Amino acid sequence: MQSRKHTRGRTAASPLRRIRFFTILGLLIPLSLISVLIWAMAQIQPGPSPSGAAPAFPRDTPSLILAGEGQEASWQLRLVNSTHPLPGDWDPDLSVIDPITGEKFDSRALEYLRAMLDAMEREGLQPLVCSGYRSYESQEAIFQQNVETALCQGYTQEEAEEQAALWVMPPGCSEHQSGLAADIVSAENQNLDETQEDTPEQAWLHAHCQEYGFILRYPQDKTELTGVNYEPWHYRYVGEEAARDIMSQGLCLEEYAAPPTA
Repeated sequence: MQSRKHTRGRTAASPLRRIRFFTILGLLIPLSLISVLIWAMAQIQPGPSPSGAAPAFPRDTPSLILAGEGQEASWQLRLVNSTHPLPGDWDPDLSVIDPITGEKFDSRALEYLRAMLDAMEREGLQPLVCSGYRSYESQEAIFQQNVETALCQGYTQEEAEEQAALWVMPPGCSEHQSGLAADIVSAENQNLDETQEDTPEQAWLHAHCQEYGFILRYPQDKTELTGVNYEPWHYRYVGEEAARDIMSQGLCLEEYAAPPTA
């Protein structure tokens, strides 16, 4: 009798032990997998975070940012020229720079333009934005005026358009249409010619514009690259970091926005 009871006790205990065994095993397997995953992840070198990611190219040759790409993060570096025209439906958000002149500028960059002009005025200077944003129609009218002037000087139609483009870009290709360019002159000398270079306003701008995210867009020795003659009054907003790089390295936007060469 005792033998049977002993046998029945062992028989009844066996399923319980199996349940406990499989329960413990069920817990150990996931824990083991988690440990393996943690170990594997520890072996991988973490990459830079998005905010601290290294640039794809050296600072002096950043990636190309062309008109029409629509990249919100790089709107201020949009390249606009005769080979990179603005899209036909370009319609920037604008704000008035000065209610007296009525000139307008891209709303996203207006505060930087105003800060720069205010800094100049605090130093007793008299900057004047004589031209900001231009519509397609306005740019076309100005371009045609310059073409007519060249025709009167004896140039052929083709030659007249080429001469006009050295000073005024054809409609669709002007930075003024982007809303990010401003012609800034001295209130005491509003002539758009090289005499602007000798004004105290231009001396200040050439030395400090990059502190506010602006660059001298058409430098004296970059006509072959920009396609535009030297304009000591034409400033373009590109953001402070890019502006400091461009001005310190003596570049034009075409060079800064050009893809690296092999």
